[in-house]
Amino acid sequence: MSALLVWTDDRAPDTARAKTAAVWRSVGQTLRLGGEVGSPLRVILSVLLALMALFYVSTIVGLITTAITEELIALRRGHSTVLESGHTVVLGWSDQLFTVVAELVAANANQGRSAIAVLADRDVTEMEEELRTEVGDAGRTRIVCRNGRPTDPAALARVSPATADVVLILPRDHPDEDAEIVKNLLALRTAVDEESRVRTVAVVRDARYRLAAELAAGPDAVVLEIDDVTARLVAQCARQPGLSLVYQELLDFAGDEFYVVDAPDQAGRAFAEVLRACPTSSVVGVVRVDGTLHLNPPAASVLRPGDQLVVIAEDDDTTVTTDEPAAFDESVMANRERTPARAERVLLLGWNGRARHIVRHLSGHVASGSVLHVVADGGESLATEVRAAAAQAAPTLNVTFGPGDPTLPGTMSDVDLSAHDGVIVLGPDRGPGHDSPDDRTLVTLLLLRDRERTSGIPVRVVTEMTDDRNRALAPVGVGADFIVSGKLVGLLMAQISQNWHLAGLFAELLAPHGNAIHLKPVGDYVRGGERASFATVVEAASRRGECALGYRSSGLARVGTDYEVRLNPPKAEVRYWSADDEVIVMAEH
Repeated sequence: MSALLVWTDDRAPDTARAKTAAVWRSVGQTLRLGGEVGSPLRVILSVLLALMALFYVSTIVGLITTAITEELIALRRGHSTVLESGHTVVLGWSDQLFTVVAELVAANANQGRSAIAVLADRDVTEMEEELRTEVGDAGRTRIVCRNGRPTDPAALARVSPATADVVLILPRDHPDEDAEIVKNLLALRTAVDEESRVRTVAVVRDARYRLAAELAAGPDAVVLEIDDVTARLVAQCARQPGLSLVYQELLDFAGDEFYVVDAPDQAGRAFAEVLRACPTSSVVGVVRVDGTLHLNPPAASVLRPGDQLVVIAEDDDTTVTTDEPAAFDESVMANRERTPARAERVLLLGWNGRARHIVRHLSGHVASGSVLHVVADGGESLATEVRAAAAQAAPTLNVTFGPGDPTLPGTMSDVDLSAHDGVIVLGPDRGPGHDSPDDRTLVTLLLLRDRERTSGIPVRVVTEMTDDRNRALAPVGVGADFIVSGKLVGLLMAQISQNWHLAGLFAELLAPHGNAIHLKPVGDYVRGGERASFATVVEAASRRGECALGYRSSGLARVGTDYEVRLNPPKAEVRYWSADDEVIVMAEH
């Protein structure tokens, strides 16, 4: 139309080049109506050109608007692809999600740009709002939510698992849903080609699904069994009050935690010297060149070139080594023989799917002749289950059963607290009628606290809960042990995702045998009432085949707080050691 306008104009230039320039100018003025004068044909052509241009412009604007709207809707629905690499992928939505994301945000606080991609079969807007409410400011970490079923390979592609640093698969609410975890792992292997070896951390509740999950996940995966891990920690805390506070410090990124660091200047030194060669970090093990992990190796073992140290430190870049190990004072060291373990009596209030695991792990830690008395509400089926657990625990642990509801005052009034060294409180399994198992746990704790007050008999209590928010409501004394299963597994997943060596480390620490964390009397290391540096304690522990990690001091307890643990103090720190203090060590016994 522009060309017709130019070629029918009597005033148009003669040359083709000049006419072409005139056509270009006409195209640029196509939306100008009423600008042309002359013959009726020219006026009609100019109007048609303007209308045609208006039609095309309107069409293009409509197409652009529609495309943008569709993209915004896709983003809102979470159907677009995450264009990231080296990010963390979290599959599923459960109570552990907020713990995992919050810990990853804390771990990335001193890093550059990082990203977390969450895929769940939920509305994206709701997911983002809940994460903002529960996690708060994410700092430098970008949190991206996508909608889709984690068992669908097409939906998995939206979070780019093939380019991710690690993939975390959250547990489901019920053990019966563990089969879906296996399906998640199979879908992940389908969505990622064979050449992309993606590190994966998955969690199941039922031990029957663990092998299937490991087979589905492949070699580059860690599968945790949440019920067994929780039971192991409950059993350890039942015998060592305050141990849960140590694990809390080690598992979250707020204080000191485990790291694997290089120490080339320590090659050729004995492990006993290396223990005192890190002034601000606590050495607990060695990772050999071939990748094998050795916790608490023999004091005389020598570090080889290329070996790495397993340390407890404030951060992965705060560990420094010195040529001259910290000095110690041998004059204040104690030389006390190991105290033989004595038989214990433990009271178990309540029963759930983890109770039989707790009984089994207790039988592997207590001295022969120990007694576990179970008080729980249930019929013959529960009595049968308790008898089966007792048969597995024998002959080390004698399990007795007294039917009764721990949430009833009459049942609790019959309990003789003076006959027991400790109490374990369990809530029911989550299910119909028990959407919030912690409610019954809180009632039991309230009645137990009342019995403790009226009888005047203090008792150490280990409580298992499902929601960490209910811990603040628990009517227990300062420094009581709480094992929040959901938070515990979330912390473990976050730690392993940041350092793959920690999978083997925590597997050994929570295993029935091998090295574990213990709280031992300070009199085993230095004489009570003396002043000594922590380096002296480290040396004394090394001579006993142990690694000192810190101490638990009665003098640190403050009114209204549960802070009693000091991990990784400087080697040069000198303090007065009370006879009531305890040293935190990593040891086999």
